[in-house]
Amino acid sequence: MLQQLNLTKIRLLVADAWHELLAQKLRTFLTLLGMIFGVGAVIAMLNIGKGAEQEALKMIGSMGLQNLIVESKRYSAEELRDIREDSLGLNAADVAAAMATLPFIASYSGEKQIKLFALYSDFAKADATAVGVTSSYFELASMAPAKGRLLTANDELRVAQVAVLGADVAAALFPDAEPLGQFVKINHAWFEVVGVIAAPTFNKDAFQGVKINGDRNRVFIPLSTSQKKLNSEPLASELDVVKFEVTEDYSTVLAAKAVTQLLDQRHAGVEDYRLIIPVELLAQQENTQRIFNIVMACVAGISLLVGGIGIMNIMLANVLERTKEIGLLRAVGATQQDIKLQFIAESFVISVLGGVLGIVFGLVLSEIIGFYSEWAVSWSLTAIVLSVSICLLVGVGFGVFPAIKASKLNPIDALHSD
Repeated sequence: MLQQLNLTKIRLLVADAWHELLAQKLRTFLTLLGMIFGVGAVIAMLNIGKGAEQEALKMIGSMGLQNLIVESKRYSAEELRDIREDSLGLNAADVAAAMATLPFIASYSGEKQIKLFALYSDFAKADATAVGVTSSYFELASMAPAKGRLLTANDELRVAQVAVLGADVAAALFPDAEPLGQFVKINHAWFEVVGVIAAPTFNKDAFQGVKINGDRNRVFIPLSTSQKKLNSEPLASELDVVKFEVTEDYSTVLAAKAVTQLLDQRHAGVEDYRLIIPVELLAQQENTQRIFNIVMACVAGISLLVGGIGIMNIMLANVLERTKEIGLLRAVGATQQDIKLQFIAESFVISVLGGVLGIVFGLVLSEIIGFYSEWAVSWSLTAIVLSVSICLLVGVGFGVFPAIKASKLNPIDALHSD
């Protein structure tokens, strides 16, 4: 019975609060804006932040968290002539030395870009790139075939003229045909298509300044085939990119120092390569995202604070406008607690309303920002619960002072007020 009475009282308080807020529609709406923008900003911030985190993990996955990436630097022909007097550039001997002397290197992959003059099929031409790769390239890059198969160690041993296509170049060369079993011509040689790479689930072309996602528009052939049957740039290094996979029980940062020391010795101190540590790139991304979240949290906090001040303002105005009503209620037996609960109920209702509208605004804002900025958005239940909880806390908190002020009015003075 007592519980039923309490629920009935709560319903009456909420109904009265709703009626009072509807009586001042414009004032209520203006008060709501601060709460709506604040809640919406928090939801949008956390949704975009979560989406960015998931996108970063996908992109870094294509590079490999346990990988070290060594890239040859590009130079002009004149610069290369001077450099080659001291260093042969990145080559297979460097890889062999690393595998023999560094026990924490589990495996590797090599890559060499082909000097391309022509790339076409019987159906179309394509503006793409062609690279020779070791069979381990696909595993270290977390790539899987959408059709057919990938290159194998046997393809390298046989110097086979087979090719695997990226998703975009496959669509360009074979717009209305099945690529598997067809042939593509790279410069003067024909290659049989044995596989098509599955397109990645992210669309970014770079991550922390490092190019990624270029495999969509690439033709892959065995590295041995590219070295023996196709030409490369004069004086260019034997390999353009080498990936070293570090064992899981060893730090990639420490491994990078050892690899750098080894390559510096073999290249006579010539810095003709660049070492990329994906783990450090991920840390940089997380730090950037953390700063973004802090800035957005401050903006959202200010909006909620403004909304709370707005609630306090409207409640104080209501106290002044309803002084006689408060005096009359006290005269007919209402207690200070009753008056206090009535005004707190109004603060609660406007906070709930602001929170609900803020959720809608935040979800719409997330989609708009994601659409125009091409940022990833991921729905976060935590964002909704957190933002609405803060909204209720701020709204009710700022409504307590006006409620206390209203409850402490002297009934006689209130009845005689103008």
